[in-house]
Amino acid sequence: MTLVNFLFFIKIEIMKTISVVNQKGGTAKTTTVVSLSSYLANFGKKILLIDFDPQANATSGLGVNDFKKTIYEVLSGQASILESLVKIKENFYLIPASENLAGANIELVNEPDREFKLAKIIDHLPSDYDFVFIDTPPSLGLLTINSLVASDEVLIPIQAEYYALEGLGQLLNTLNLIKENLNQKLKILGAVITMYDERAKLSREVLEELYKNFPGRIFRTVIPRSVKLAEAPSFGKSILEYAPNSKGARAYQRLAIEFLYYNNF
Repeated sequence: MTLVNFLFFIKIEIMKTISVVNQKGGTAKTTTVVSLSSYLANFGKKILLIDFDPQANATSGLGVNDFKKTIYEVLSGQASILESLVKIKENFYLIPASENLAGANIELVNEPDREFKLAKIIDHLPSDYDFVFIDTPPSLGLLTINSLVASDEVLIPIQAEYYALEGLGQLLNTLNLIKENLNQKLKILGAVITMYDERAKLSREVLEELYKNFPGRIFRTVIPRSVKLAEAPSFGKSILEYAPNSKGARAYQRLAIEFLYYNNF
């Protein structure tokens, strides 16, 4: 039995909701959530990706430009979550975003239980999804807080650069506050190092410092800098569909395998 065939037999007992978060932009956050979702769907897991970023990069990066309802209409009560679903491929579904979502930051301010809006929406999802991923904005505003309150776990993409350690420390402090005050079940699944250049001394040093300072919280899979990864969104495709034999694709395939291992053992 091949490894891929084995992954089809791994059964996810309970649906998990996972926010992909980093308050700093340019960390390959959307690339990571789109690529990981695509590979997990390819491994037979049923995936829902919620684009919760007003920039809507996950939506455009998957080539979705013909939709009637978005997560904004769901949040504002104008549509149900089922009305907004877009099928990307077998086992892979998207709830798209648009720039209208930026208005939700203001509209939610005076709403009762404003931090729990997305959690209530996800509670009404069918239970046959294995994983629900939420692509969050590159900030720690009300949308990201909603995402964290709705989630079981957090996945943190980190660019291999000088400020990564400082940024991760700040984010971990924020996650602790969310856990203490709004969502006691929230756990850190781990951080994945992105845009890694093995030729650069700085990248190697950052990698070593992250492993040393955050033991057990860093995925062993490292995502390299890759032209193909950068090109794929402009073609409206994940790296699996765009360049499956590229080094970036192989890295995200390894990450998906490691992710499934973490979620089952």
